[in-house]
Amino acid sequence: MSIHQLYLIGGHPNETITLIEDPSLTRCRLICEFRGKFVHADEPDFFEALCVIRRELEKKNCILFCYGASLNIFPSPEMRRTAVGKVAHKLEMGQPATGENLVNIFEDGYDVIPSTVDCQNQYVKQWLHSQGQ
Repeated sequence: MSIHQLYLIGGHPNETITLIEDPSLTRCRLICEFRGKFVHADEPDFFEALCVIRRELEKKNCILFCYGASLNIFPSPEMRRTAVGKVAHKLEMGQPATGENLVNIFEDGYDVIPSTVDCQNQYVKQWLHSQGQ
């Protein structure tokens, strides 16, 4: 069981949430503690579970500050299978996704571009188009 403290954008100054990975089920469960309440998501992989949690936070006008919530980050089908969605690619328009640009979705860095789930999905569609797909 891993625990992650992540900063929020749009929340109170220096506000964080706690995410707890629960791998005990056949699905990937994330438990989110946010402002004294708990939200959980049971999904096929941790990236998808994070997206469910992010949509709940977006209802409160909050966006997570981590790679999994960055505009240009998305897991390949292979990363969803082999790393249960905890590892994803940094995507650059016109450039293929490679093993050199992998990040942990629960970590952050100077290059995080905070995004909503919908904007991130739109970026992936544009990136796929830039790959001729």
